[in-house]
Amino acid sequence: MMKELHTVLPAADLKRAQSFYHDALVLDPDETNEGVLVYHVGSGSVFEIYETSNAGTAQNAQMGWITDDLDTEMSTLRERGVVFEEFDIPGMKTVKGVVTAEDIKSAWFRDTEGNFICISQTI
Repeated sequence: MMKELHTVLPAADLKRAQSFYHDALVLDPDETNEGVLVYHVGSGSVFEIYETSNAGTAQNAQMGWITDDLDTEMSTLRERGVVFEEFDIPGMKTVKGVVTAEDIKSAWFRDTEGNFICISQTI
């Protein structure tokens, strides 16, 4: 039976990615291995960043965070230089970077490696 889940993100420049996650998300890796950074972030959540030339090619959300206060999280991240994506496509239009659905609101940004990160709050 599968018990734990963690995300793995690509990075073209591991030092640049590490700086982004430190400066924007105030996260530092718990483990640093050859070409891999490992972050443990509450409640057993783990994500890795590994160096590869394939970074930035995905056009979908690759990691999602849940928050109790999306507006505050976005404000804090904007103060740290994070830019949120704007979408206007069939079925999804952002307002100030946020898509609101029946029971959830979400926002997306990219890290320095082009990875899409989603933050969501149930409403």
